[in-house]
Amino acid sequence: MSEMSLEDRNGLPDALRVLMEEFPREDWSAHSRFHGLISFWLDRHLMFRRLLETLTDDSQLMLDGKIDFQKYQSRLSRFGGMFVGDLHGHHHIEDAHYFPVLEKLDSRLENGFKILDADHHALDRHLRDFTNAANLVLQAPPVQADPDLVGGFHTSLMNVKKLLDRHLIDEEELVVPVLLKHGTAGLE
Repeated sequence: MSEMSLEDRNGLPDALRVLMEEFPREDWSAHSRFHGLISFWLDRHLMFRRLLETLTDDSQLMLDGKIDFQKYQSRLSRFGGMFVGDLHGHHHIEDAHYFPVLEKLDSRLENGFKILDADHHALDRHLRDFTNAANLVLQAPPVQADPDLVGGFHTSLMNVKKLLDRHLIDEEELVVPVLLKHGTAGLE
């Protein structure tokens, strides 16, 4: 199963993408079941992506010397804290409530939900590195940026960004078709 680890995979196997043929991504928003829980859930994913873009842009500005270090620290604290806190809460709800319900709707996808659950644990490990690197930047004296600290955080950020993107794509391609096919009863 290591080839299905978040760090090693390039997507879900075809056997777990079985509903994508019936419900291709480009048709999701036109489906009668899309609005409500599905669109809300996808908006949460979009928020995580946007927060990571903001953190990436800010880091690059700091590395290029185009933003004041105190302003960078403030933005990192605000957006980094929001990202980590909201992502942990989002994953907790999925693991404790959504995935157990969804798994029962289509038994062919049981292994997919196990993969997504394992992703959450893997992301927790990477988020610890992200948080530790961010805290080093935040605890630095606000007089002048240490390029090594900012660079270390930037590296951790790029790793989380890559892994979260893989996870979100796979999660969306597993969950949304199930919800479009079976509805959201028991989840709202």
